[in-house]
Amino acid sequence: MKILITGGAGFIGSSLAVALKRRRAGTDVVCLDNLYRRGSELNLPRLRQAGVQFVRGNVRFAESFPPGPFDFVVDCAAEPSVLAGHDGSPDYLFRANLVGAYNCLEKTRAWQARLIFLSTSRVYPIARLEAHPWQEEGNRFVWKEGDTKGISSRGVSEEVDMEGARSLYGFTKYAAEQLIGEYRAAYGLQAIIDRCGVIAGPWQFGKVDQGVVALWVMAHHFGRPLFYIGYGGTGKQVRDFLHIDDLCELLCDQVQYFEAWQGWLGNVAGGYTNSASLCELTALCRDIMDREVRISSRLETRPSDLRIFIGDCSQLFERTTWRPQRILKDIVQDTADWVSRYDKELCTGLLIGS
Repeated sequence: MKILITGGAGFIGSSLAVALKRRRAGTDVVCLDNLYRRGSELNLPRLRQAGVQFVRGNVRFAESFPPGPFDFVVDCAAEPSVLAGHDGSPDYLFRANLVGAYNCLEKTRAWQARLIFLSTSRVYPIARLEAHPWQEEGNRFVWKEGDTKGISSRGVSEEVDMEGARSLYGFTKYAAEQLIGEYRAAYGLQAIIDRCGVIAGPWQFGKVDQGVVALWVMAHHFGRPLFYIGYGGTGKQVRDFLHIDDLCELLCDQVQYFEAWQGWLGNVAGGYTNSASLCELTALCRDIMDREVRISSRLETRPSDLRIFIGDCSQLFERTTWRPQRILKDIVQDTADWVSRYDKELCTGLLIGS
């Protein structure tokens, strides 16, 4: 079996490549990446040690793909920032996420391969989520029971009305989902679409707009200040978190049992029990790492931000015995151990100060 992973030097792509080689030693795994995201080059020795082939290329350009054929294409490539395009041109965002998805589809079709597409929970319309009734409790915001279709105490399900704006990033991923649907209808393409929530853990290079657990852990480790941004600057906005190893276990299952998953589109998230506010995440980092950092407030809410997002995985759990095995404490601990181990590499220019 031959598997191509696009975005293969990124956080999810590289972790999946290593997991696939560990689980399926005889499988040829090739990672395609343009090394655009700072820090991704740290993953290249890790891929080599795992026996994964790396090809420098760009999903925006079909000619830069390896020749193939492949049995599977796992599309992990993306410009993942929800703020992308707000401070300048959206050109890279659209070409990476939408043109890139088109090129992956065309390669999948030409190779008669199967596709696993990593989408995002940010495909859900912002105004609909923000309009759902909420209240402030202790150290977090909490959704109240209401009549918004697809939002309940379990979180956001696939039943939410999809009409409305969802950020430029969310639009590109949602448009790619729709394009996959068209390829299914027109060409009989076989595909799985995973709407991933906040994925976290070792080998994530966190920034303000993406990778909040890694950002928080590294700030505590290196003594760098943090900010609670928006919603009054209290740090009470909430997300759920899924450990990268849990995600990779599910993706490996989807490769192995593809026929049972064929046609799937749905949420893959940590869920309510693995949710936390920013100030709760701060407390957890302080307790695990025994360090405190200065945290300031910025009152203005950023474009496309959300007060609360928790993914409801009821549909996922109805079709599989897979469940997240690692709680948020495990995610923070594993990330902190990784940062300590690679302290020198992280501190000498790749991330700190970026």
